[in-house]
Amino acid sequence: MARSSRQRRRMRRDRHGRGLRGPLYPASLPAAASRAERFDALVLDALEPIEARWRDQLTKLDVAVDDVPEVRKGTRAIQAEGVLQDGAVPLSRLVPAGVDRAGLPTRARIVLYRRPLEARAKDPGELAELVHDVLVEQVAGYLGVEPDIIEGD
Repeated sequence: MARSSRQRRRMRRDRHGRGLRGPLYPASLPAAASRAERFDALVLDALEPIEARWRDQLTKLDVAVDDVPEVRKGTRAIQAEGVLQDGAVPLSRLVPAGVDRAGLPTRARIVLYRRPLEARAKDPGELAELVHDVLVEQVAGYLGVEPDIIEGD
């Protein structure tokens, strides 16, 4: 009988009996979201008005988020086509449609790099504006038009 009560007690707490019994915040509160989840939501919010206006032309375009750009050692920073940079740091990349290694067709994709974008913004409002500007630039590059046309100015 004493053994079964010890087993029950262990299931409720961590090994030393000091841990949290559950999550710190309920999942319904904004504080429960990670920085990456908040950034993903920010990207979706910035993309929504662009997609609403250009829906027909953007049906074959995907938008993705990576934490940091992949940088190979021993290579110098070269201004690659489709890469939007701040100095030598890539902020986003437009990957054209093509064929993968297995010979399957791939869709065009805009990849936003979360950490470089967050590092350049002083506050959440500035980050939202920066993400919007980067998306406008990349969508304009994908469609082959000027960024002012994408925003409707």
